[in-house]
Amino acid sequence: MIRVSDLKDKTLGRLNPKRDKYERELKLEIIAEQIKQLREEKNLTQEQLGELIGVQRAQVSKLENSTTNITLGTIIKVFDALGAQLSFQNT
Repeated sequence: MIRVSDLKDKTLGRLNPKRDKYERELKLEIIAEQIKQLREEKNLTQEQLGELIGVQRAQVSKLENSTTNITLGTIIKVFDALGAQLSFQNT
C-alpha cells in the first residue's frame, strides 16, 4: 500500500520550501471549505457574511474559493461571525 505521505515525500521532498508552500496552500483550501460549509449551515449568503465581517460579497467568494491571500485576522473575524471556535494545533 502506498501512503500519501510517501507520495508527498517523493514528489515534493521533505523539509524544504516547496513542501512548506504546498502544505500551507492545502491548509488554506481546507479552511476555505470550512468557511463555506459553516456559512451554509448558518443559512447565510456570502453577502450577509460579508456584512458581518465588513467586506464585500466578492471578497467572501474569494475566501471560500481560496483565490485570495487571507490574513489570520480575517480568518478570526469569519469564524467569530459564524460562531465557530478556532483552534491551532501543532502538526
